[in-house]
Amino acid sequence: MPTSVGTSGTRPRICYHIGGMSANRKLRIYLVGNPAKPRVNEVQAALAHDLAPSVEVVGSGTTDDLSAVAGLAPDLVVVLGGDGTLLSIARGLGAHQIPIAGVNFGKLGFLAEFDIEEVKTYLESLVGEAPAYSERKMLEVTVRGADVAPHTELAVNDCVVHAGPPFRMITLAVRVDGELLTEMVGDGLILSTPCGSTAHNMSAGGPILLPGARGIVVTPLCPHSLTHRPLVVEASAVIEVTALRCNPGTTVSLDGQVSLPLCEGDAVAARCSPHRLKLVVRPGRPRWHTLITKLGWGRAPHSS
Repeated sequence: MPTSVGTSGTRPRICYHIGGMSANRKLRIYLVGNPAKPRVNEVQAALAHDLAPSVEVVGSGTTDDLSAVAGLAPDLVVVLGGDGTLLSIARGLGAHQIPIAGVNFGKLGFLAEFDIEEVKTYLESLVGEAPAYSERKMLEVTVRGADVAPHTELAVNDCVVHAGPPFRMITLAVRVDGELLTEMVGDGLILSTPCGSTAHNMSAGGPILLPGARGIVVTPLCPHSLTHRPLVVEASAVIEVTALRCNPGTTVSLDGQVSLPLCEGDAVAARCSPHRLKLVVRPGRPRWHTLITKLGWGRAPHSS
């Protein structure tokens, strides 16, 4: 059931609560740490100890193995890492999406917006309550080739076709719901969710979408034309990208973490997944906070 969460002067975000929690049951959490981050193992163990009186820690592991999470049925997954770690966890959960709270051990923390003290305070406040979360669209991406079986993966932020070595321009045919949109010559193409619009898409000159927007962003990478501009299509659309001419190193990249080779004649189909990332956001924060504070959006130029 949706519930409005106040955002200090902006229109409320729509969040959801997990059903079925009774007032006398502890919140069940699973802790996941990125072992590549300094001090994560130490902090993960300390957090599990400190939270024991308030919540039930049903398991603790690393990003390398998420197979046990679904079977333990936690109410919440707490991820210690950065945005990349959170993206990896969301993809790894697949069809079994569980609300995720990200604790930032990285640089930006656009999605993982808690620090360790904030997440402790937040979790200790959830006595007998379920965490609120916002839903973020994900892409279901299928790569089809003549010589290999179709491969399907989730992408939280984006699906990017990169020209790759030897870095000659490639030619891509883009269809939306089966209808030819364009044949594009350039360095590649980005298909982005609203959540991912502030990632590679933004760097390539694409538009910023609010996380709740209903659309998929199509952004050409360095097109050899003045007429190919970023485009937003309906969230219900199926976008198919066929490689008409490519390089030996042309790849499809999902969230910058999963790379699949793309050969001439291969096709990439992307659509909104029926599954949604369930992202816990810090209570009381304006929805513009991260955009303004992390990326500096809308700030006036400084006088010299």
